Amino acid sequence: MTSALDGVKVLDLSRVFSGPWAAQMLADFGADVIKVERPGRGDDVRHQGYPLPGRDGAPSPQTSSFVAMNRGKKSLTIDISRPEGQALVRRLARQADIVIENFKAGDLRRYGLDYASLAALNPRLVYCSITGFGQSGPYSHLPGYDPIFQSMSGLMSVTGVPDGEPGAGPVKAGYSVSDLTAGFYAVCAILAALRHRDQVSGAGQHIDLALLDAQIAALSHIGMNYLASGQLPARMGSASQITAPFRAFECRDGHLMVAVGNDSQFRAFCEVIGLPELGRDARFDTNP
Repeated sequence: MTSALDGVKVLDLSRVFSGPWAAQMLADFGADVIKVERPGRGDDVRHQGYPLPGRDGAPSPQTSSFVAMNRGKKSLTIDISRPEGQALVRRLARQADIVIENFKAGDLRRYGLDYASLAALNPRLVYCSITGFGQSGPYSHLPGYDPIFQSMSGLMSVTGVPDGEPGAGPVKAGYSVSDLTAGFYAVCAILAALRHRDQVSGAGQHIDLALLDAQIAALSHIGMNYLASGQLPARMGSASQITAPFRAFECRDGHLMVAVGNDSQFRAFCEVIGLPELGRDARFDTNP
């Protein structure tokens, strides 16, 4: 079977999570992805996570973090600080449809591997830059890891035990949500740029994607709650900001998650738990 992105070539210059996650999804769609790593050490995630078991039961050199972000790729090492390494990246970029990189803003310009330099060689190139704070602005020169963007976006202000209860305070999500959210947005933007190139303009373009922007965008409905009500969203534990009952309840044999999404479901829920009168109670007739 042919895949959606058969024949599309991707040059993955990115490291750690956000860029590699995006490139991996493109590989899943059938693109031919070449991953470039540093000589000697490789991607940082080769040294993070848990070692996968080898054939003899001993730990293998592969780690869980690397495998989770780099499925379906080909890999090679290039020293981009050396002229011959830069020449090799340019050679690969001439043949590529997509380049993904997540260096700090301006870093690749020093090596002649920025968008302007590579687009001059390949005007059809879709070049996606993923950074913490974007290519311009007062924070553009700063690096950042996932928890920084979970905190700055406001995600940690709505995650965790409600204020005033034991254990209250900022809590980050249990996985690198900002990195992976940025990766999802990157794939959306890349595919849109590919279609624009192939159906409209004939030329590629530069995608400037920031982790902070992506995580703020993903909190859209929380922000809109504030704009509609004027009330700051709060930490609600397992409960919903807008719907009830929608939370975990502690029972004799563990916790039970209840998610009731509309008024008819509430009435059916009351029947199931043996309290049908609550479903007919005027106080609970609607979700508000």
